[in-house]
Amino acid sequence: MRKPKIYLETTLFNYYFEPTREAHADTVRLFEEIKSGKYGALTSTAVVEELEKAPEEKRDCMVALLNESPIVVLPITDEIKALAEQYIAAEILPRNSLTDARHIAAATVNDMDIIVSLNFKHIVRLKTVEMVGLVNLRAGYKPIGICSPMEIVEND
Repeated sequence: MRKPKIYLETTLFNYYFEPTREAHADTVRLFEEIKSGKYGALTSTAVVEELEKAPEEKRDCMVALLNESPIVVLPITDEIKALAEQYIAAEILPRNSLTDARHIAAATVNDMDIIVSLNFKHIVRLKTVEMVGLVNLRAGYKPIGICSPMEIVEND
């Protein structure tokens, strides 16, 4: 069976280090499953740039998590930027959420199966899933799954 390819959005790195957050346990479990080889995990330089903006102590922890995990970091290319602009033009996301649009576009252009995020304001939303699917099809890409870690981790 083919290993699913998942794109990790920035919020996952934050929740990993926030034990009081509801999704913390499932986020930690997701990183454990990634380390065990269950998923092909990728992220992008957009995530790295967001991590770099965090306060020093948390930033260092999040960057260390990224570096110690088998996660491939993808560049943000002109093709990704152009697709992100299509999402903004289609009013899937507001202009001030361009980075979120780039996360979705990076996952799409790099043929990911699923974007995993805890950004319920802009990314993990039915409207986003449906409209991204339509824009992707018009632009020659496949629709992409978008979910939270709670929806994909194995729970005993």
